[in-house]
Amino acid sequence: MREYLQKIKETGITPELIAKMIEAHKEENAKRYSFYGRYKTAIEGVPILQREPTEYEDFETGAIKRIDNKVNNKLNNAFDAEIVDTKIGYMLGHAITYEVDTGEPMEGEEEAPVPPLKLQIDQFNLRNNVEDKDSEWGKKAAICGYGARLAYIDNEGAERVANLNPWECIILSNEEITEPEYALRYYSIGDNKLRAEFYDDTHYHIYEQNGSGFTLVEKQIHTFDYCPLWGLPNNEELMADAEKVFALIDAYDRTLSDASNEIEQYRLAYLVMKGMGADEETLNELKRTGILQLFDDKEDVSYLTKDVNNQMIEDHLNRLEENILRFAKSVNFSDESFGGNVTGVAMKYKLMSLENKCITMERKMTSALRYQFKVLCSAWAKKGICAAEDYLKVWFGFKRNLPANVLEEAQISASLNGQVSDETRLSLFSFVDDVRYELERMKKEREEKVSGLQDNYKFPNQDDGDGSA
Repeated sequence: MREYLQKIKETGITPELIAKMIEAHKEENAKRYSFYGRYKTAIEGVPILQREPTEYEDFETGAIKRIDNKVNNKLNNAFDAEIVDTKIGYMLGHAITYEVDTGEPMEGEEEAPVPPLKLQIDQFNLRNNVEDKDSEWGKKAAICGYGARLAYIDNEGAERVANLNPWECIILSNEEITEPEYALRYYSIGDNKLRAEFYDDTHYHIYEQNGSGFTLVEKQIHTFDYCPLWGLPNNEELMADAEKVFALIDAYDRTLSDASNEIEQYRLAYLVMKGMGADEETLNELKRTGILQLFDDKEDVSYLTKDVNNQMIEDHLNRLEENILRFAKSVNFSDESFGGNVTGVAMKYKLMSLENKCITMERKMTSALRYQFKVLCSAWAKKGICAAEDYLKVWFGFKRNLPANVLEEAQISASLNGQVSDETRLSLFSFVDDVRYELERMKKEREEKVSGLQDNYKFPNQDDGDGSA
């Protein structure tokens, strides 16, 4: 899509370019949407759910009737959803913390005052339910390969953000999609018509499909100084978390479905009666009682079934599951190896592949969030809340979501007392979400205790107010 970047710079955006970009994006749109369909277990998204019964060569003669094409189990094993949910729960189970560098306190001050930018970010996060939006943004990126987010001004004049479907967005940039120059969003408005929204660093343009082309219906200033629609890449290659193992997941689905077919076909197996005949009366009696009387030692009754190698199927499924989780860099937390006796170091070693994957996305998300506040600060600067460059003072904290060993954390913290700052020690506790807030509470409690001691202790020769000492 980069060729359109240069065309837009040369001629500006036109309805013809909008149509060409959407047409060129069709394959990418279908690909990313299919990934989301797999995650939702939509019938059109999961291959095994679309499988038709196997058609064999017809050999029915009236004396023999097929039953092996009557069973067609379609068992979906949602490894792809498990891979995504494991990563997002591990990486974003604890909300991202947003901190503002307040600088060094002024002379005579114990600590620097809370800057207006920090208060504005707290209000922005509360108004936008940012904890939920960040988690869903990361989930879409893990499912589809990248996520998309739009900044806008609501009817009350407040800055808001919204997560968009990535398959509906075209983000144009020379470098990363976290630093876009232009962006296009398009979606259906019914009757096989599309609406397209184009964003640059000053305006947004709305086009609607009219016949075979597009017509500009609205053009407005969007308040920000940068393109307000940007992306969150899952990785440099914009690959989904489960994209490398789709074929393995499909093989697992087929194997398990076929094994289920064999089990069900066993129930439908042919009854073979050797050395004896069965008239209609005998068969009806057999259905009623389930009993056959054999009067000759040459007579025998058995079922005609296939020999199923259960161990081979089990080994094959285990190998597929192992490779799925290995190549997707995920883990199975229900595995016996994640018992309660696993030490912290052993747990980290087991999670190394998942951790490496999360570190990559964490860096991409930091870049995307920094651009987000670059966009927001350009609007807040116009209101006098902060300077346009103050987005460089915003920092983001990520905490992994793991079972906590509070006793171990307390012992480590106690051993570090006096060796590192209180802020660093508190950051080691999994149950402390906001270190700065916890430090403020600790300071307030110390002041209250000192004040209480002073009120309750009577110093020698202290005047009680009645003239006596």
